[in-house]
Amino acid sequence: MAHDSSTPPGPSGLLDEIAHWTGIIGQMQQLLMEHGASVALKMTDDAAEAAAKVPTLAPADLMAAHSAWWKEALSTWQSLLPAGPEALAKDRRFADARWQEPLFDMIRQSYAAIAGQLLQGVEAIEGVDPKMKDQMRFATQSFVEAMSPANFALTNPAVLERIFETRGANLITGLERMMDDLGRGQMRHVGADAFEVGRNMAVTPGKVIKETPLYQLIHYAPATPTVQATPLLIFPPWINRFYILDLNPQKSFVRWAVEQGLSVFIVSWKSADASLAGVTMSDYVLEGQRDAIDTVRTLLDVPNVHVIGYCVAGTALAMLLAWLAAKGEAEKVASATFFTAQVDFTQAGDLTLFVDDAQLSLIEQLATDGYLDGRYMAATFNLLRGRDLIWNYVVNNYLMAQDYAPFDLLHWNGDVTNLPAEWHRRYLADFYRDNLLVKPGALTVGDVPIDLSKVATPSYVQAGREDHIAPPESVWKLTHFFTGPLKFVLAGSGHIAGVVNPPSANKYQYWTNDAPAPTLADFVAGAVEHKGSWWPDWLAWISERSGGEVPAKKARIPGKGKLKAIEDAPGRYVRTR
Repeated sequence: MAHDSSTPPGPSGLLDEIAHWTGIIGQMQQLLMEHGASVALKMTDDAAEAAAKVPTLAPADLMAAHSAWWKEALSTWQSLLPAGPEALAKDRRFADARWQEPLFDMIRQSYAAIAGQLLQGVEAIEGVDPKMKDQMRFATQSFVEAMSPANFALTNPAVLERIFETRGANLITGLERMMDDLGRGQMRHVGADAFEVGRNMAVTPGKVIKETPLYQLIHYAPATPTVQATPLLIFPPWINRFYILDLNPQKSFVRWAVEQGLSVFIVSWKSADASLAGVTMSDYVLEGQRDAIDTVRTLLDVPNVHVIGYCVAGTALAMLLAWLAAKGEAEKVASATFFTAQVDFTQAGDLTLFVDDAQLSLIEQLATDGYLDGRYMAATFNLLRGRDLIWNYVVNNYLMAQDYAPFDLLHWNGDVTNLPAEWHRRYLADFYRDNLLVKPGALTVGDVPIDLSKVATPSYVQAGREDHIAPPESVWKLTHFFTGPLKFVLAGSGHIAGVVNPPSANKYQYWTNDAPAPTLADFVAGAVEHKGSWWPDWLAWISERSGGEVPAKKARIPGKGKLKAIEDAPGRYVRTR
């Protein structure tokens, strides 16, 4: 029964309210019971058995920790120096005007003060190993972010208002979503039906012209009467899906490159399963990258190709260039472009915090049938930006039960790929932990010792200024090892947006510096800033090395050469889970 909120409800109205909220609690209890029963039935499944190896915090323990946290905070906040209004005003978690109401302002001020004390306490610790201190700093920051009052219904004024506005319906919807995510083993960032590969993502016209156990090769249809003589072959990271470079027509690097008159090919890696359990880095380099290069050269009857390596595929590409140099075949690559790629991992950022003997042992335990479920890697990357990629969605999706935002980049981010377990373990140990790639002869591809100083291929190296996965200081180190012509470009934004920045968006900026620079700081100090996308700068750079133009016909059209079309792009490997 409706009643005036300014006056207390009568006995009948009060009974109605009690019945309503009792029903809400009952529905939530039923959801929890059903989820618990479902989990119990699945405990014998291999997936549940693997997931059970991951330590978790029970909801009761989490609530107890939260209660203890705020009991201490509210009792001591007056003795601490609160954060200034400027700092809190810049914190998006507390941007809502309701946080300025006295009670909630006290809560956020207390949180800011105690969080500052905790983080300062870590900095004050002396006599510990630098890596251990970094791990402590990361763990403390993660804890502080998790315990934000914005993440809990009773201490977030916007959530409280939402509860009364929807009469608790948001809690039911949020709990249903959380149970669904727990069942999937992955937090959902966008609606399930918002995007689909081949429908509104990865739609640049093309054909799959080759399939191996490791990859599919896609050849895109030309969009101009003539194309540059030297084709472009792109190697995306196998940690993610290739369509980060073909998100939609407006953001697609692939489509843009085709429209500029390039013959474009891309490798779509297969998500690992038991059949790829024994795959190593040598396989990705030789059976993947080298094989694709030779395939394109033979198909188009050209002496060489331009290649792009993104992230880990860029690391592998550096190894391939060294292998080709050792074999006397360096001329097969006209130029090499590196998107946010690393070869020296001494400054590889927060990912190094997850690399030690204990973590490597855990990875071995998590592997099933010789491969690692991609959801573990996705969770790791999300932890690196926990405030944005975890807790922001706990509030929006679970507590507020807001509609999912149709964000294509987050759909791609959640479209995980499995990894060969042995490759993953050796990658973390040999590269992140032991930094062997920069030690001549320490690693081999096939039977060939790798020495990066032998690489003289013209190279274009792009780094993202705010990249937290491949920090610019780390990407810069690649310039220390190659001996051929090299251009370094520092792009605005991070690991994804710094790369996927089409000229039409007119966003961000990039910096160039043609003068010799021994360090990244020296490069920045003498750099020239350019507004917008760095893509046209890259295009001008490779065009100088492309050998003119040829008609876009015969083998330049997908499926019209010696390799016939197998299926339409984007192919089946990108859809394989």
